[in-house]
Amino acid sequence: MRDVLKIFAGRSNLPLAEEICASLPERLGAADIRTFSDGESSVEITENVRGGDVFVVQSLCTPVNDHLMELLLMLDAFKRASANRITAVIPYYGYARQDRKVAPRVPISAKLVADLLTTAGASRVLTAELHAGQIQGFFNIPVDNLFSAPVLVPYLTSRVGREQICVVSPDAGGVERARAFAKRLGASLAIIDKRRGQEADSPSANANRDVAEMHIIGDVAGRVAVLVDDMVDTAGTLTTAASALSEAGAQAVFGCCTHAVLSGPAIKRIGKSALEELVVTNSIPLRPEAHGVDKIRVLSIAPLMGEAIRRIHNEESISSLF
Repeated sequence: MRDVLKIFAGRSNLPLAEEICASLPERLGAADIRTFSDGESSVEITENVRGGDVFVVQSLCTPVNDHLMELLLMLDAFKRASANRITAVIPYYGYARQDRKVAPRVPISAKLVADLLTTAGASRVLTAELHAGQIQGFFNIPVDNLFSAPVLVPYLTSRVGREQICVVSPDAGGVERARAFAKRLGASLAIIDKRRGQEADSPSANANRDVAEMHIIGDVAGRVAVLVDDMVDTAGTLTTAASALSEAGAQAVFGCCTHAVLSGPAIKRIGKSALEELVVTNSIPLRPEAHGVDKIRVLSIAPLMGEAIRRIHNEESISSLF
């Protein structure tokens, strides 16, 4: 007899969790999550989960450390409540950019987060568009990394129409992702070779890493350029690349990212940029000030994640989704 499917959510992205439940359809499980006056998180699962197939939805977005701790406490609570299998559904995996040593005496934070999740009780992880695919190897449990192309590509196709498209990777590390998009869109591929300023080797997050120059490898003249990346944070690279593509003769420039981190000056930069539109998903809740930016279009990743949850629960193939 198959275990009963139960879906719970932390506080980082409740609207997405509710959409996922509606797409299955399933009821969102009851949990009491609070923050004490000293900042400690408190979690109580208020329904029986013994023997259940539990999925916990929580994006590790701002404030990242609070949401990570909240997720760890929920995983531990389900483990101690004798759930049969616990899947951590993490639409946005925080700390993913700290996936290697970039300087002496620094941690590999993405690996540490993987160890914490496993120790807390996760039997499996479901995530979307990991910054680096090799992060899956940081876990000793199964990891399903969903690609957002099934959500983003149909919209782009309808938006751009019959115009010639060139999919552009903003750096060499994103070529594989851009190539997959280009194949689905029947488009050509271009790559941006960016050279950063003197402080490019700074290991600190969001350090002063202004792009000194950009070289476009490929032909974008007269085409609709689609910049594809896994996330947009401060939007410096994205908006600078959009300007370079526009100057190179692109007919229009679209941005396409799964995770809308949008920290610091990102929203102001996007509003003033050469981008026709920035298409993102709701893996991270959009900041309130971003709702007034006409250039930002949000698509829901809930049906894709809901289908993945259904397939995991029924022991069906995930790879056939793509």
